[in-house]
Amino acid sequence: VQLQAYGGGVVQSGGFLRLSCAASGITLRYYAIHWFRQAPGKEREGVSCISSSDSDGSTYVVDSMKGRFTVSRDNDKNTVYLQMNSLEPEDTAVYYCATDSVLGSGCPSPHGMRYWGKGTQVTVSS
Repeated sequence: VQLQAYGGGVVQSGGFLRLSCAASGITLRYYAIHWFRQAPGKEREGVSCISSSDSDGSTYVVDSMKGRFTVSRDNDKNTVYLQMNSLEPEDTAVYYCATDSVLGSGCPSPHGMRYWGKGTQVTVSS
């Protein structure tokens, strides 16, 4: 199983990016997929998640990012997206996708993450 987050880059404050989480060896629709981020010198924090398509498909976004970040999935492409709008310098971090690999899982998941993707750097300049 491999997850890969990509789509990061350098944007100006107020800009937007769409991150993608692609996978091999696992069909993402059956699992909740989570997004995390880690800024320099800070602990990793949860950002968002989307329940499995076999659950209710619900989504969750951390309060501080609600209204700016949206998570979605394209099952045909086996990909989960994190749309990030109105980016702020405080959003600068490495962003990771992960899954608990529990079939039919909802989100936020009560389980620990089993598979982590390589992160993608997001840098927001002021």
